[in-house]
Amino acid sequence: MKNTGVIIARFQTPYLHEGHKYLLNEIKPKHNKIIVVLGVSPVKGSSRNPFDFYTRERLIKQYAPELVVLPLGDHPDDRVWSDRLDNLLRNTFPQESFVLYGSRDSFIPYYSGHIATVALPEFGDQSATVIRDENADKVLDSVDFRMGINYAYHNKYDSVHPTVDIAVLRNGDREVLLGKKPGAAGWRFPGGFVDPVDENFETSAARELQEECGDLVTGPMQYVGSARIDDWRYRKEADKITTVFFKTSLIAGDAAANDDLAELAWFSVSELSGMLERKEITAEHFVLVDLLVKNLQVAAKVANQ
Repeated sequence: MKNTGVIIARFQTPYLHEGHKYLLNEIKPKHNKIIVVLGVSPVKGSSRNPFDFYTRERLIKQYAPELVVLPLGDHPDDRVWSDRLDNLLRNTFPQESFVLYGSRDSFIPYYSGHIATVALPEFGDQSATVIRDENADKVLDSVDFRMGINYAYHNKYDSVHPTVDIAVLRNGDREVLLGKKPGAAGWRFPGGFVDPVDENFETSAARELQEECGDLVTGPMQYVGSARIDDWRYRKEADKITTVFFKTSLIAGDAAANDDLAELAWFSVSELSGMLERKEITAEHFVLVDLLVKNLQVAAKVANQ
C-alpha cells in the first residue's frame, strides 16, 4: 500500500500563489491520497493570520477538490505540536502510513515526531506576507468582497481596547489637571489608547501624558483603579474600552495642550464633586472622578494616622 502524502502548511493568502501550486502539483503524482494539514492560530483574525480554517479549506478544495483538509492548532512547544500532528493523522486514518512534505520555511526543523519527512526544493520567491501586505488596502467592487468583510468581523472575538488615564496632582494633591478635546464641553483626564510597543501601562501613561500635556516632570505613576468606559463610539458595539487609571505628582514644567487636547487647566480637587453635579466633567469620566476622590480620601486618612 502506498503512503498517504501529507502537506503541512498555512496557506494564509487570498489566493494560491505559484509556490502553493508547485507544492500541490509536485506531490499529487506521488500519492493516490493527499491530506493537507492547516495550522490554526490561537489568535483569531489578525493581519498575520487573516483567514480562518474554513476559508482556507475552500481555497484549497477549489483548486483540488479531492484533497482532505484537516486543522491543527498551533502550540508553543514543538514537541507537543509534533505529538498532536502524529495523533491527528493516526487517529483520523488508523490504517494509513504517511509521508510529511514541507518546503521553504517549513515545519521540518521543528518536527520531532515519528513520521518520515521530505523537504521539497524551493520554488520561486513568493511570500505570503508580501502578498497580504500588497493587498491589505485593496478594495474590490463585488458582493463577495463585501461578504468577506462581513464574515471576518462577525467571526472575530469581541475585544476590550485598553486605555490609560492620568490624574496629575500638585499643591499637596489639592489640585488636578484636566483637559478638553476640541469642540467638547466637558473636562476630562488626559490619556489615550495603549500602544502595542509600550512595555507596560505605566509606560503608556507616561507617553500619553507627554503627548497631550507637554514636557512635564512628574513622579512615578501610581495605580488608582480601572473601569469600563462608556465611550460613545463603542456604546452600540460589542467591543468596549477599559481604562487603567493612574495618579502622579507634578514636579516641574508647565502644562501645554497638545495632540487630542485643545485646552488644559488646573482645578481644585474639592471642586470635582460640584463639577460632576453641573456636568462639567465629560460623562465617560464620572467613574474616574469617583475613583480619584476615594483614593485621595484613603491616602489622606493613612497620612494622618
